[in-house]
Amino acid sequence: MKMVLGAQLYTLRSYTQTEKDLDFSLKKVAEMGYTTVQISAIGPIPAEKVRALCDKHGLKIVLTHTAPDRILNDTEAVIREHEVMGCNYIGIGMMPEKYRAPEWLSHFAEDYREPAKKIAAAGKLLMYHNHNLEFEKFHGKLIMETLMESFQRDELGFTLDTFWVQMGGADVCDWIQRLGDRIPCVHLKDMAVRGMEPVMAPVMEGNINFKKVMETLEKTGKTRYILVEQDVCEGSPFDCLERSYRNLCTLGYK
Repeated sequence: MKMVLGAQLYTLRSYTQTEKDLDFSLKKVAEMGYTTVQISAIGPIPAEKVRALCDKHGLKIVLTHTAPDRILNDTEAVIREHEVMGCNYIGIGMMPEKYRAPEWLSHFAEDYREPAKKIAAAGKLLMYHNHNLEFEKFHGKLIMETLMESFQRDELGFTLDTFWVQMGGADVCDWIQRLGDRIPCVHLKDMAVRGMEPVMAPVMEGNINFKKVMETLEKTGKTRYILVEQDVCEGSPFDCLERSYRNLCTLGYK
């Protein structure tokens, strides 16, 4: 399966809050060479308009981050919006805070299993995006492991984020192999160091071994979309997205 390179629009969230700004930003993303995008943290723009603007610039919507409370309480409307956008992956960007405790973690699966089943029945997949918190252990087991065991493969996929795996003290390539066919989408984000602090960097400009990461993804063979994201940029986020694109092109991805 050929992996397609895309841009996570969370990187440009300050420039996507109105239709006009979204239009301009999508144009810039397409000019960089990207052909797919993830919709995340944009302004209150109707799904029909988001789809029309992406179509205008030749960009396919492949994943979203959608408010967890909407996924939980307004599942059918969320599914309809994704049908309008032509998007099959409905993402949770971060576990809501109340579940991040040993006493309440099990409630996450209890609460989201039914929405996950409805989403799967509609031919789509609920996706969970990790940060470093999923690599904390409750009662001797990683939160990430509990999530994997709590949902069937056709109920929950994972958007593996390379930076946050590294921040969690885990091995990126090991987790690619462990998740196997459960990572149709992956976030590519590098980690550099400034003094004593880790910082986010354009892909291949930090210390994550992306040549090995990409080789592992290729060997696993189940990832469809590789999406560049940089939550915090030193300088222009547009420049960071373009630098990541150019760097990945040197490895043969576009």
